[in-house]
This record gives sequence, C-alpha cells and structure tokens, in this order.
Amino acid sequence: MFKSVLVANRGEIARRVFATARRMGLETVAVYSEADASAAHVADADRAVPIGPAAARESYLVPEKIIAAAKASGAEAIHPGYGFLSENADFADAVVAAGLIWIGPPSAAIRAMGLKDAAKALMQQAGVPVTPGYLGEDQSEATLAKEAARIGFPVLIKAVAGGGGKGMRKVERAADFDAALASCKREAAASFGDDRVLLETYVQRPRHIEVQVFGDSHGNVVHLYERDCSLQRRHQKVIEEAPAPGMDAKTRAAITGAAVKAAQAVSYVGAGTIEFIADASAGLRPDRIWFMEMNTRLQVEHPVTEMVTGLDLVEWQFRVAAGEPLPLKQDQIGLAGHAVEARLYAESPATGFLPSTGVLEHFELPPTVRADAGVQEGGEVTPFYDPMIAKLIAHAETREAALSELAEACDAVEVWPVKTNAGFLARCLDAPDFIAGDLDTGFIERNLAELAAAPEPSPAALSAAAEAAMAVDETLSPEPSPWRDLPGFRLNAEPATSTRLFLGGKPVIAALSDMAAPRSVLLTDEDEIVVFEAGEAFVFTTHPPAADEAGAAGDGAIRSPMPGKVTQISVKAGEAVKKGQALLVLEAMKMEHALTAPFEGTVDEVAVALGAQVSEGAVLVKLTAA
Repeated sequence: MFKSVLVANRGEIARRVFATARRMGLETVAVYSEADASAAHVADADRAVPIGPAAARESYLVPEKIIAAAKASGAEAIHPGYGFLSENADFADAVVAAGLIWIGPPSAAIRAMGLKDAAKALMQQAGVPVTPGYLGEDQSEATLAKEAARIGFPVLIKAVAGGGGKGMRKVERAADFDAALASCKREAAASFGDDRVLLETYVQRPRHIEVQVFGDSHGNVVHLYERDCSLQRRHQKVIEEAPAPGMDAKTRAAITGAAVKAAQAVSYVGAGTIEFIADASAGLRPDRIWFMEMNTRLQVEHPVTEMVTGLDLVEWQFRVAAGEPLPLKQDQIGLAGHAVEARLYAESPATGFLPSTGVLEHFELPPTVRADAGVQEGGEVTPFYDPMIAKLIAHAETREAALSELAEACDAVEVWPVKTNAGFLARCLDAPDFIAGDLDTGFIERNLAELAAAPEPSPAALSAAAEAAMAVDETLSPEPSPWRDLPGFRLNAEPATSTRLFLGGKPVIAALSDMAAPRSVLLTDEDEIVVFEAGEAFVFTTHPPAADEAGAAGDGAIRSPMPGKVTQISVKAGEAVKKGQALLVLEAMKMEHALTAPFEGTVDEVAVALGAQVSEGAVLVKLTAA
C-alpha cells in the first residue's frame, strides 16, 4: 500500500477521500486555487499545494499543475475524486507516466466508455441492451433534425462527452429542436470541450437506475447492488436511494448481471457506475431496462451504497489501486436496510433555483444523519464551482423510516445568508407519491409549483420573530446591542402580546404564543431577525424596506442574479419583447441560466457584450414597459 495520496479535487469530494485516507494512516495532500485558499478541504489535509487562479480551467483542470503538485509534495498516488479530471484518460496516462499511482480505472476503459455514442455501440456488441436512438458521426443540424423526426418526439439530445446533466435537453416538438440543439452544444462545448451529441428516444415514464460495479487487476468484477436516482431537476440528481423502490429479485438479477457484463467488456478496474434507464409505466421489468452510459469514477451518491453494504468504497479504491484483489467476492456482499441521500445546494428554489453565493455566517447541519460537507461556518460559497455544499444521508431498516429521518434532517438545516434548497428537499421527501414509490425522472417537474413555492412561516415562527423583536427593543441603546452576540439563541418566553414586523417587505402581525418555537433564531448585523424553520430561513425586519429597495424590481433594469459569463444575447436595442421572452443567457456555477423579460415592452439598451464577465447586480438589459 502506498503511504501518501494527493486528491485532485476540492470541497466535499476531497474531504470525503481524506476521511478514509486518515483512517488508513495515509498522508493527505490537497491542491487549491486562489479562491479556495481558506477552504475546508485545505485545512483537512496534512499538506496543501496552490495550483493557480480561481477558474477551474486554470487550476483544477490543468493536469500538469496537479502532477507537479504531487511531485513537489512527495505524494505517491493521485485520487481524482469525482468530477474535474476524474474521467480524463490523458490525465490518467500522464499520472502513470510520471511514476505515480493512478487511483482509477485504466485509461483504455475511460476512453472506451467516455463517449456515450461509442460506449453504446460497444455495449451492443457485448449483448447489453441499449436505448434506441442515433449514434452517427454526421453532426450536421439537418441530419440531427431528420434523425430526431425519425425517432419521434419527444426526443432527448445528449452530449457524447457529457455527464452530470450537462449538455442534455428534452425536446417535445420539432419546432423547438434547433434552439435546444444549439443550447445543448454550447453547454457541452463549455463543460467538456466537445459539442458533439447523440439522440435517444425519450422514455415517457423513465426511472434512472444505476449499478455500482468494482473490478480489480486480477480479473474479478462484482456489483454492489443498485441505486435509484430518479428524482432529478434539469437532468441533475437531487435525491438518490438504495436499493431501488419496487425492485424484485428477477429484475435485480437482470440489471446487475448486465452491469457486470458491461464492466467485463472493457476489462474494468476500480469503482464505476453503469447507468440504466427503465420504463416505469408498468413497474420495473427486466425487458424494459436499457443501458445509458458508464461513469468511470466514484459517484456523488456512493454513500447510499456504503450505508446498505457496510463498505467503504474509497478504501476499496485504494486497495485495488495498490494491486490488491477485491476485499470480498460477490456472494459475500450483503444488502441491509435502506439509505437515502439528498444534495444540499447553495441555490434558491423560490427564484428558479438560481445559485447563491457568499460567506456562510451561520452554517449548521443536523447531527442525526451522515453529513458530507464541503464547507464550514465562516467559509465562502464562490461562483466558480458547482453549488453543491453538502450531502445528507440517512439509513434505516425500511425505506419509509429512512425517508422520514432524512426529511427531518433537511428541516433542521440552518444556513445564512447563503440560500439553500433544504426546504425543497424536505418537501420532496415528504411528498405522498414519492413515499409510495410512484416516481420517475419527471416527478419534480410535474410537482414543481408545490415543491419549489416560497413557503409561509408557521404561527410558531411568527411567535419566535415577535419575541426576538421585543427582546431587541428592550436592548436598544446608543451602545452596541448585546443582541448581536447571541446568534442561535433558544427562545422560551411566555405568551404576552403581538407586534408588527415585515417579511419580504410586506407587513405581518406576529403574536407571542406558547407554541413550540423553531429550532433557532439569529440576528444579523443589519438588525434582521432570521428564523430557521422547515429548512427555510425567514427574514423579518422591524421596519419597511427603503424606497429604493422597494422600487428596484420595477425599474426595467434586468440585473445579473450572480457573477457569471454572458454566453448568448437574444435581443437588441429597440426590439419589442413579450413577457417571458428570453433576453440573454448567463453561465454561472457550471450551468446556463436564461434571463427573461418580466413584462411586455421595448429594449432600451443591451448593457453587456457577448462573452462579458459580469458581477452580481450588474445591469444587463434595460426595458421600458409597453
């Protein structure tokens, strides 16, 4: 076994790998960009090496810098984590050529499975069932449109080098195909440097089911059962679980057998995931499950597999990379209970899931479940990387118990002032149809209005805000308020009276009561009262917003909701626009965000140029209402 390992990644990913390395007595080495100099993963490591500017393409995505850092630190092995360079075959070759141990599959396997079209063709040859579609080399718009019509709408466009939901679009009708193809190609080129796509028939009630596989250099390949990742938004996984709901023994044998066959076809070594799409319109059946792609790395959702098997998959990666055989044979790998994982993102569901950035002045995760976090209180969520800040994982004897435990944990999340999707996650986990196992990849979109709606505070939350406001009033003086020294204090006052407060700029009457108060209350430096309840942070003030704040939304200025890059401009000065019409596209935190007209009117000015980097709050377009 090697004695030291460098993790070529950041955040939660690096911290997760470091945890196993420490337990095994290995020295850990972190790499970090200028934006991550004070990041949690840097503090976790025994040693840390700077590798360049904040932009990933100038730091984390530069193989030469990673290898130089390993050489400088004396690391014997490189673990790529998941994301960034983890599925880069050239990087794997470079690591080995530098005399270092590569903790991942052989570069040949990465290449064989890295392009979705080639991988599907290979799987067809190996006898693994694949989704019908178009895998051709001709990438002209005319050919792709013709093939989409042949397949029949709805059709799915997918980047051949894609992953993580990037470069993927569902197209409902022929009239929308060209625009969707252009957007897909743009995102694919930005994310993977390759804008080629394939087409697939769109399964109407798809379930996303994947199988964890592991191989070693001695020819052994095993599966570690399946995971269901069907709860998705914009093709990105939100909640994952193991085992898959409704999976019977016959179907499990078929899908895990196909997964092992797929791994054997490329002489796979290390951790990998074979992803399948299942038609759930008539329940899970062996003849209605098709191969989609293989991820030649560890997955974000691997903890649910660890919880139901009792295994440490990172330890397995280390041992296999060191040349050891797999620790267990297939018949020694058990399946116990049910595990569910929720991805906690720095984003605002109530405003279209826009990413949220800033310093985490208050950051508290529940101690009742496993929490794999990439940040800590006082840290910063920057606009340069993926907005996922933590994963919460619950394990129980039954699926119902695991869902309930995780929903309660999401309710208890406290983050400020960065916004999160904790309340949204809790509502997903509490949804009756999801609890009943009636799910597919369209579940969130069908129920989005209810799941993402801005919630209202309960009477208990209003009571907590009222008591806090009265406590503030009692402490007001020319001297600094002692209230500011009491973050997260607990409230236990008796019923007394009521007061007028403002929530989102609107007045509310908050009355004291003896109802159970929310978990905690925080006062900000601006004398805002933040009440944490059901995964949400309700912000009260004792005074109405200033006139300039109240009128900002209606002045016709379309402002950037976050730092980002302008990748498309769809209008010009003098052009008439309708409400909801796309104005421009902003790329931030690895995603495209379309900004639309809030009302019908005329474009007065386009204040930015294509390709411009803009800051949060910058005016992008000015409109005049009709």
